[in-house]
Amino acid sequence: MALNPLFQHSIIPTFQGVFLPTKPLKLDLAPKDQVSRTLIMKWDNKLTSATLLAIFFLWVAGLTGCAWFKSNRVETAEELAVKGMESFEDEDYLDALKAFNTLKERYPYSRYAILAELKVADAHFYRKEYPEAIAGYEEFARLHPKNEVIPYVLYQVGESYYKQLLSEDRDQTSTREAILSFERLLKTHPNSTYASQADEKIRNCRELLAEHELYVGRFYYKAKRYRAALGRFESLLAGYQDVLESETQQEVEGLILVCKEKLADLIE
Repeated sequence: MALNPLFQHSIIPTFQGVFLPTKPLKLDLAPKDQVSRTLIMKWDNKLTSATLLAIFFLWVAGLTGCAWFKSNRVETAEELAVKGMESFEDEDYLDALKAFNTLKERYPYSRYAILAELKVADAHFYRKEYPEAIAGYEEFARLHPKNEVIPYVLYQVGESYYKQLLSEDRDQTSTREAILSFERLLKTHPNSTYASQADEKIRNCRELLAEHELYVGRFYYKAKRYRAALGRFESLLAGYQDVLESETQQEVEGLILVCKEKLADLIE
C-alpha cells in the first residue's frame, strides 16, 4: 500500500492574537476648580478602568470563542490518518486506535478508510488484544480479498492465535487455530514473503500439540486408565511422529506395549 501521502502534513490555519490598547482613553474636559478637577480625575480613572475592563472581557470572550471553534472543528480524513500514523509510530496504540476508529466512523468512503481498517487491527495486536485483532484482520480480509496486503493480514491472524499459545498442560484451542490460519496463508499465497515464517510457526505448534498428547497420555497412564492412555499414545505416533525426538518416540512405543499388556491382563 502506498502510504506516502499520509506523511505530507496539511497546513493547519492558525489564529492571530488580539491586542489591547496600551494607553487609557482621555476625556476632553476643562474643570474650573480643584474639586471639580478632582472629581473629574476620579471619574476619568473610573471610565478608563471600566473601559479597559470591558475590553479585557471582550478579548477573553474572543479567545474563548476561538478555543471553542478549534475544539469543535472536525478533523479531515487525512488529518486523522496522519494523527493515527504518528501515534502508531510513537507506539501510542491507544491514541492510534482512537484516531483510526474515528476515521472509519466519519469517513467510511474515504481513500484513507482502508488504511484505518488495517491499522485498527494492528493497534489491537500491539496492545495484545488478540481477539479484537483477529476480528479486525478477518473483517479486512472479507472486505478486501484481493488487496495486496492480504498475505500480511492472514499471517497476522495466525500470529494473533500464536501469541495466545498455552503450555502443554492447558487447552490447545489457540494452537490448533494458529495452525489452520497459517495453513490458510500457505494454501492461498504459497510464495508470499510470510510463507517460511508460517511454516516454522506450524512446526512449533505441532510440537506443542505433541507435547500435549504426551502429557495427557502420561496422566491417564499414571491413573491406570490404560485404554485412554493407549489411545493418546497411538494418536501421538500417528499424527506427530515427524516432530518427535527419537528418545520420546522410543518412550511412547514402550508405553504403548505396557498399556496393551495391562489391558490384556484385565481381559484375562
